Amino acid sequence: MIRNFEASTISFGLPDKTGHNFRLLHFSVRGEMKKLIGGLIVLLAVATAFYAGNKFSSGGPDPEKPVSTYAVPKVPEQLLESGRAFSEIVKAVGPAVVNISTVKVFNQQPRERSPFFSDPFFRDFFGSPFREYREPRSYKEQSMGSGVIVSPDGLIVTNNHVVKDADEIKVTLFNRKEYLAEIVGTDPKTDLAVIKIEEKELPTVPWGNSEKLEVGEFVLAIGSPFGLARTVTMGIISATGRANVGIADYEDFIQTDAAINPGNSGGPLVNIGGELVGINTAIFSRSGGYQGIGFAVPSNMAKRVMKQLLKEGRVSRGWFGVTIQDITPEIADHFGLAEVRGALVGDVMPGSPAEKAGIRRGDVVLEFDGKVVDDVSSFRNIVASTTAGSKVSVVLLRNGKKKTVDAKITELPIEGHGKLSPRKSKRDLQKDSRLGLSVIGLSRDVQRQLGLPPEEKGVVVVRVDPGSPADEAGLRKGDVIQEVNRQRTLSVRDFDNAVSAGRGGGPLLMFVNRLGRKFYVSVAE
Repeated sequence: MIRNFEASTISFGLPDKTGHNFRLLHFSVRGEMKKLIGGLIVLLAVATAFYAGNKFSSGGPDPEKPVSTYAVPKVPEQLLESGRAFSEIVKAVGPAVVNISTVKVFNQQPRERSPFFSDPFFRDFFGSPFREYREPRSYKEQSMGSGVIVSPDGLIVTNNHVVKDADEIKVTLFNRKEYLAEIVGTDPKTDLAVIKIEEKELPTVPWGNSEKLEVGEFVLAIGSPFGLARTVTMGIISATGRANVGIADYEDFIQTDAAINPGNSGGPLVNIGGELVGINTAIFSRSGGYQGIGFAVPSNMAKRVMKQLLKEGRVSRGWFGVTIQDITPEIADHFGLAEVRGALVGDVMPGSPAEKAGIRRGDVVLEFDGKVVDDVSSFRNIVASTTAGSKVSVVLLRNGKKKTVDAKITELPIEGHGKLSPRKSKRDLQKDSRLGLSVIGLSRDVQRQLGLPPEEKGVVVVRVDPGSPADEAGLRKGDVIQEVNRQRTLSVRDFDNAVSAGRGGGPLLMFVNRLGRKFYVSVAE
């Protein structure tokens, strides 16, 4: 061991038993020796570091490489193929989706704030701006939507509400080229429109069969929500045959959870085969934005409407000539139906195909032209899609027995509208406190007020108590009750007797004429 280190002397030795040094070697060094020893110390330090480094690299991670804990997922090849398939659908369909922007010009009539504004003194004092205040002014309103090209020569299907009353329609293609479009035809009853741009060899989307759609099937919605062109969302078919949404007169909507927002209207809904199965139309929302419920017009309906608009410039629909209503559980019990489905005939119009086929009030239509009738909406859509002049078979239930009749469908006549406002009368007033309604006899004066023909008979509802059984059943002031439990009510006495006879036997079935529309109502006391 080193015991002594002087400027010029180094001694090596071991201690003896007495504690004194036992010198083994003693020698002197000069200045050059000091440098040699310093070099040896540096070499020793380098060797130590090299050894430690080799040991660290062989037993641990490389400090020069980043440490990562990511594990590559084992994704099934089928899932990877599915992801690539959706991308391929968008590549194929996307070029046929267009952005539609419209401009509407509104003219504002001039207003005068005060009569003294016409005084020449004020016109001279205030000058030109004052005079311009009285001149008509106009302003523009712009809106945006989407559309889909369905023919290479520029035919585009969209929504009627996208182009309605537009003074200018501009179409922007996938390649950002812009065109002015003209309206070929519109159909407000289905909220569909066909427009055209002057171009050739455009990309298109093939039509699909919307009747083959099944709930749970994947679909893609493409459009320009909030002006964001070429936006794609994915979802499933949530339901089919949705009606009573309040968007159009003829509703048979596809419901989807694919995100649809303002600006998506008129864009395509496509299946995983890249086929057009619907035209995105509306959303159900309490906030104005997407909430998981969107609606699209089925492609079969859109295709049929487009063909008629191109051929005739308008849409013609079949007409059967009956007023109908949905079957409720209470009505099903009254008519002996095993299940709650079908359309109940409330009235048959004179000279209509239904009258000529022998249809009667109280019949329940179960099938029409080979198609099952689930409710009023499905029945209306089936009849409307039937070509005028076609012969169809109708399966109905009459007095608990099935019956089949044949009918020849005609074209739907122009629908008229009227407002009825019957005056109050206290003659023959009859009030039923248990039902919560008051009725009077149907005199000729009341018939004229209601616009009813002389042959119509019954009693008129003049009051319905809020929260009463009559109110909950949907009866209104001005309704004409013509039957109670299938018994004619030609007078107030007939009404009172029929109600009294029916008490204790369950809900009362009333046949009602409301502004010319006839239907049944079940009133539970």
